[in-house]
Amino acid sequence: MKFPGQRKSKHYFPVNAGNPFVKPATIANVAQPVLCGIDQTLVDIEAHVEDAFLTRFGLRKGESLMISDEIAEQIYTELKQHDLIVSEFAGGTVANTLHNYAILSESQSLLFGTMCDQIKIGSYAYQYLCNTSSKVNLNYLQPVKGPIGRCFTFISADGNRSFGINAGLMNKLTKEHLPVDQLQKSSGLLISAYLLRCADDDPIKEAAMYMVEQAKYLNIPIILTLGTRYIIEGNEKWWQNFINEYVTVIAMNEDEGEALTGFSDPLLAADAALEWCDLVLCTAGAEGLYMAGYTDEKNKRETSGQLLPGAIAEFNRYEYSRPMRLVDTIEPLKMYSHIAPYLGGPVEIKNTNGAGDGALSAILHDMLANSYHRDIVPNSDKHTANCLAYSSLSQLCKYANRVSYEVLAQHSPRLLKGLPEREDSLDEGYWSS
Repeated sequence: MKFPGQRKSKHYFPVNAGNPFVKPATIANVAQPVLCGIDQTLVDIEAHVEDAFLTRFGLRKGESLMISDEIAEQIYTELKQHDLIVSEFAGGTVANTLHNYAILSESQSLLFGTMCDQIKIGSYAYQYLCNTSSKVNLNYLQPVKGPIGRCFTFISADGNRSFGINAGLMNKLTKEHLPVDQLQKSSGLLISAYLLRCADDDPIKEAAMYMVEQAKYLNIPIILTLGTRYIIEGNEKWWQNFINEYVTVIAMNEDEGEALTGFSDPLLAADAALEWCDLVLCTAGAEGLYMAGYTDEKNKRETSGQLLPGAIAEFNRYEYSRPMRLVDTIEPLKMYSHIAPYLGGPVEIKNTNGAGDGALSAILHDMLANSYHRDIVPNSDKHTANCLAYSSLSQLCKYANRVSYEVLAQHSPRLLKGLPEREDSLDEGYWSS
């Protein structure tokens, strides 16, 4: 497993460094951690069209509409025939995160969802498979006789964006198709809020809850990404109870955080969310990102950086501490960290879709690397306390921020490559010291 984050060699993950206290045979016999996830399989299709095209298919300029399978097929066929498609990328917040995790860690993840049983070369389903890392195990996708989800983005000559969303059969995953034995071997289960707010007759909702119950029984961390504020608004009490009952880590942006907690300030929203879970990632656009978690009084480490003002005074004081589950603490202490966008953000933001998924994938990489390290070096000082992650909250922020930047600077919502071995922003003296 590749070590999370780019650091000087002396800080690298002490597994392949010839450590005499770590027997090679032990490493060979320890399975690398697997991250599981359930998602609505869909493809994001972007195309340049005339206004007449929108009118012909009953789409409204600048708005988002649900479209039928028949209309979606007609649209896709015409876009293909006239070479109007700019890009086709595999989508879905959970699948994006699993892909990114696989790229960063060079370790396996496992996706549960649906997939067309008949795949034509060049089709959207084919594009989905082609744009997913080979480290993401797709062998357990449930075959369906029909299309997976498609999200069309239509760009007009004036730059206006209109959307046509076709669910296809992406919500037809059944619990009978889910391999619980694979979940038992995993180190985390990732779900999105979209799964639990499907129509009652969509089996993916029951399937997701079934796996959540299994993960809770097996004491496997459950990670929830909130998806959009409109799913949370009006149902915030239900979500608070659900998170409190099942969830270890939540990922949200500032809008979703406000819908869940009532606080528009992302720091206060993250703090409030800690009442229901153990670790919070809150992305805040141009403001950067915040994290909140728990440590134990005896394990706290004060930052050597500047203490930051905010809605919680000097909130980053203990950001050098490693996050823990509340249940594993004796004298729990809340801690927080913040980081501004890496290098001020990209000169040109090519895509905002997937930046939060990129940030979450970094956090999950660090968490699963911690689990892997515990299996290989159980007597390490890193594991005298039962921590959730290998790194401190501050380092988690840096890593998440760096991965998010990489996604913002490219067109694809998924990482196209791993992070560089050495950062151009750091002078040579950093690496030689």
